[in-house]
Amino acid sequence: MELENFSSKLLKEAVDEFAKLPGIGRKTALRLVLHLLNRDKEEVNQFGNTIIKLRNEIKRCKSCNMISDNELCPICADEERDQSLVCVVENSRDVMAIESTHQYNGVYHVLGGIISPMDGIGPGDLNIENLHNKIKDRTVQEIVLALSTTMEGDTTNFYLYKRFRDYPIRITTIARGISIGNDLEFADELTLGKSIVNRTLFENTLSS
Repeated sequence: MELENFSSKLLKEAVDEFAKLPGIGRKTALRLVLHLLNRDKEEVNQFGNTIIKLRNEIKRCKSCNMISDNELCPICADEERDQSLVCVVENSRDVMAIESTHQYNGVYHVLGGIISPMDGIGPGDLNIENLHNKIKDRTVQEIVLALSTTMEGDTTNFYLYKRFRDYPIRITTIARGISIGNDLEFADELTLGKSIVNRTLFENTLSS
């Protein structure tokens, strides 16, 4: 869309910003902007202030790296959760997906990505040291590798297995009920829940 197609430079700038969001094309961006223009000013101001407040005040849990309002997220702060059982995931969306199954009562560790040489992401770019410290402190008895069933996810799983296999912990992985190439967030709750419950020792997957 060229500038001459817009009646306002402000309108075009707003469309440009919305179009930067993932999954939002320019036509959808225009529709969203026009929708906001039709709302009350107070409602739009509230929308804008909420986004600004989110970006400025959001924290990362100091224990698991999950998005949180406080230094500890509600999951890590919950004394009824099994603190010795740690599910390793790529991002906060995966935590939300697993929590929706109601089949897991441990805590999490958010890596903040997966190893991807094509994208220039190596182990040093991920939140692994914090997990390593927990394992060294003997507070962890089992880690569940719950990364996406992609080449990058499998590479990250194998790296973590090699790094921690000599510690006295169980290293398991979710059952392969999730199709190869899929992210956890796109798996249905029943399939994901069964994959967590039926997790297997990671070393058993190496010979399969």
